[in-house]
Amino acid sequence: MLQRPTESEYPNYYQPYIKLVPDGGIVQTLQENLLAVVKLFEGISEEDGLQRYAPGKWSVKEVLGHIIDTERIMSYRLMRAARGDQTPLAGFNENDYVQAAQTNSLSMEAILEDFKATRNASITLIQNIPIDAWANKGNANGMEITTRAIAYIIAGHEMHHRKIVEERYLK
Repeated sequence: MLQRPTESEYPNYYQPYIKLVPDGGIVQTLQENLLAVVKLFEGISEEDGLQRYAPGKWSVKEVLGHIIDTERIMSYRLMRAARGDQTPLAGFNENDYVQAAQTNSLSMEAILEDFKATRNASITLIQNIPIDAWANKGNANGMEITTRAIAYIIAGHEMHHRKIVEERYLK
């Protein structure tokens, strides 16, 4: 079982995400969360997918698109760190990505299929990381981060946004 990352393995702003991840196997958590996301979002209509909980906030579709984009970026960072690549990786502006993705023009079904593919790719990547590569350090957005921390961030980031959808959009 993969050990939870220590606070020295990642920038402090990721701590809220990592704290959301339960103890246990990270792969099992990612698999369980995949089912939870599918269950939550497949019950959302096209009309409700365009809902925003406040002016200027992302729609439900945009939130799911953001989860997907971030998971793809984090999986790439994870792979680079796991392979020992310490080349600095740039950060990204999440709002620019959401705007450019034009997720509101896609069907909920298409977005959800994209999430499933992305999550399954993350799971297979994580399942195949060699044991000694989990402590490898990479550099993203000018900060040092370990492979292990990135795996936990992937899980916790999705959990964070799923909770927001449940509490602010679907109440």
